[in-house]
Amino acid sequence: MAAGEELTLSSHIQHHLTNAKMCTVDGSVAFNKACSEAGFWTWHVDTLAWSIGLGLLFLWIFRSAAKKATTGVPGKFQCFIEMVVEMVATNVKDTYHGKSKLIAPLALTIFVWVFLMNLMDLIPVDFLPAFAGWVGATGFGMDSHDVYMKIVPTTDVNLTAALAIGVFILMIGYSIRIKGVLGFIKELTLHPFSSKSVPLQIILIPANLILETIALVAKPFSLALRLFGNLYAGEMIFILIGAIGLAQLPLHFIWAAFHILVIVLQAFVFMMLTIVYLSMASSDNH
Repeated sequence: MAAGEELTLSSHIQHHLTNAKMCTVDGSVAFNKACSEAGFWTWHVDTLAWSIGLGLLFLWIFRSAAKKATTGVPGKFQCFIEMVVEMVATNVKDTYHGKSKLIAPLALTIFVWVFLMNLMDLIPVDFLPAFAGWVGATGFGMDSHDVYMKIVPTTDVNLTAALAIGVFILMIGYSIRIKGVLGFIKELTLHPFSSKSVPLQIILIPANLILETIALVAKPFSLALRLFGNLYAGEMIFILIGAIGLAQLPLHFIWAAFHILVIVLQAFVFMMLTIVYLSMASSDNH
């Protein structure tokens, strides 16, 4: 929002839903509004900073738990970490039917990392953006309204898409590792329609390829959009509540109490679908 522009509900929402951007324009580094014409190579620095920071926090928490682990009576912190690890391990054991040492650590990383990113949604929406605006105004002489800060990485579809693409690459890799390149091609071209007649089977290949490709590509799309949509909707409600000023706090806590369920559930769903997709990719039923 430009300096002197009247503050409206629409501008308030738009400001909170705008990422802090960095790009290159005419060979020089530009920020925010100057990046509107930069095209694809625009970095959402707030999404990157918060997601990387929370990833490092996850590593630090679990490393600390591992260093302090004891065979005696565990403390509350160790008990909590063990409960999380056991929950993930149980779901991996029940859902993933192949053999891989990567799946359990991957599932644990996804669940905790996505949970931490979702958890940022519980911080009052004006708190950290207002602080960022104050830092920009006092330290860099910027107008506070031109400083943007989205603190919930999973409300940025670029982040959820990046996670989903990583899972998609693993799906392809596991499929080729278990079935081989030829087996993977057969899976895409000889199902779901099959025939004992070779000429008829050849005729069915294009239809099979289209259907199987759509089904394959739909999996990462659903992963990305489900997580993004649920967190974006929750963030929008927080922003609308925040628009009423200091009176927002009671409503904020009421909605936050309900939203905790969404935060945990979406992290769990993303983890479980990842396990299911990799289990399907690892099966050699064809």
